[in-house]
Amino acid sequence: MTSRWYFSVLILLVLALGVGAGCAKKKTTTTPPGAQVEDTDESQWKSSSSDSSMDEATLASEAERRAKTEAVTELTSVTINFAFDSYELNSEARSILALKANIMRRYTDVRVVVEGHCDERGTEEYNLALGERRARAAYEHLVILGVDPGRMSIVSFGEEKPLDSAHNETAWAKNRRAEFVVR
Repeated sequence: MTSRWYFSVLILLVLALGVGAGCAKKKTTTTPPGAQVEDTDESQWKSSSSDSSMDEATLASEAERRAKTEAVTELTSVTINFAFDSYELNSEARSILALKANIMRRYTDVRVVVEGHCDERGTEEYNLALGERRARAAYEHLVILGVDPGRMSIVSFGEEKPLDSAHNETAWAKNRRAEFVVR
């Protein structure tokens, strides 16, 4: 009797395993006559590879966009300062302009307005003329460094837009400058 019982249990197990294995879904595809069959693993790999290179291109594009944003910020954030009653570029100003020229040569779609500023001393007409000479000095140096002159323009604000409105040498030194504005 026990052997019958073991035999019954064994048959039930075999049937259970057989039924479970038989119920698994089979992957079937129907292909019309004459159509080419593509291996699904290969097509998934190709799709994954295509997505991967698309992701790399997107990441590279995003990195380039961020680099350009940082470069433009650098271009506009650093000003050139001048001595009293002067539009001569000192060595520090020439170094700053060299960095700006590198940025502008790399990003050829960037256009800049060079703004000339003065301190409050002197007449309005004199300061407007001095501001223009300061802007032109920076502009011409950038042209010498290889920046297309068609991408730049100049404007003078004279004493109209001081950075520091105090009436002392520290404030005046800040106000004698050339600024760069991306347009």
